Amino acid sequence: MTRILVTAFEPYDRWPDNSSWLALADLTRWYDGDAELTTRRYPVDLTRMSESLRKDLQANFDFAIHLGQAPGSTLIKLESVGLNVRSNGSPLIANATEAYRSSLPLEQYHRGLIAAGIPNEVSHHAGTYLCNAALYLSQHYSHSCGLRTKSLFIHIPLAPSQAAADKGTPASMSTPMSSAAVAMLIQQMQSDPA
Repeated sequence: MTRILVTAFEPYDRWPDNSSWLALADLTRWYDGDAELTTRRYPVDLTRMSESLRKDLQANFDFAIHLGQAPGSTLIKLESVGLNVRSNGSPLIANATEAYRSSLPLEQYHRGLIAAGIPNEVSHHAGTYLCNAALYLSQHYSHSCGLRTKSLFIHIPLAPSQAAADKGTPASMSTPMSSAAVAMLIQQMQSDPA
């Protein structure tokens, strides 16, 4: 059985909900696939997130899927590169690899989601905040600890309820569509492991 760690983030700043957590909570209500999912909600704090992630990865999952919120995005983003950089420009890990590129077939995943009518793209930059840190650190810990875990980071647009409550009425994607995308990616990972 394929074992997968699926993580999301707690609310932060002006957002009383986090679309990544809404999608993960929705997924756990209906997912009936044969992968064994372990779910976590991480704090929006680099030190605490890093400690939790490192501890969780010691279970040596087959895959780790990290979800993050992307205000303003009109589609799901499959992030391909995690950079060893904090928002202030200093490295996440001193004297470590500058970047990790995902070893997963992201273009294939992209085409599968498009065929299902789910807007998405392969993105080549996850930013320099916590989402990038989760992608970089997941790959770094797996590599440095000799784990088999392969990592994927998915940026999720705001949920419609979040967009409706926001004065700027930003773009959104339904939570069921976001959770369906995650389920489809889980299925693709199991059928075509990298």
